[in-house]
Amino acid sequence: MAKFKIIEYAKESYDELLHKVSWPTWSELQSSAIVVSVASLVIALVVYLMDISFSSLLRGFYTWF
Repeated sequence: MAKFKIIEYAKESYDELLHKVSWPTWSELQSSAIVVSVASLVIALVVYLMDISFSSLLRGFYTWF
């Protein structure tokens, strides 16, 4: 019985992916990838600048002691 439920689930999932899911177009996919890439670079740059500033701040603090 459980075997038939798994097969039925697989068939229904395949049908839903083929006929009911709205897939993005190639241009929508490209523009989304560009937005994600730019956002990732900006966040990485902000984290890098924070790391450098805290590092120099702590280095200066530790030289006092």
